[in-house]
Amino acid sequence: MLKPHRHHPLWFAFIVHRLSGVCLALFLPAHFYVLGLALNNGESLDRFLHWTEHPLLRWVEFGLVFCLAVHMFGGVRLLALEFMPWSPKQKTFAALAAALSLLVACLFLLRAT
Repeated sequence: MLKPHRHHPLWFAFIVHRLSGVCLALFLPAHFYVLGLALNNGESLDRFLHWTEHPLLRWVEFGLVFCLAVHMFGGVRLLALEFMPWSPKQKTFAALAAALSLLVACLFLLRAT
């Protein structure tokens, strides 16, 4: 069903980079809404911040930080592809970007709990 090039690890790096960008874009309206609460209605912001202490939201924050980290490291990998000569180590760079993203998100989760 899938084309042969879509089994390559860098294809998955491409997909993860795009999906993380979509998740971050979907998060932005919620972020702007909360910023609006902070500017306009302190009581509503306090209720929202109390709601965010729910343990499930720690995992949502973990996912958000992971998306941010994977998108950032994936973007750095793409910049390296553009400005550095091609090498067979590109799969290693993609794996390193994923590992660093997971590390950043896990450190955030540990600090948040």
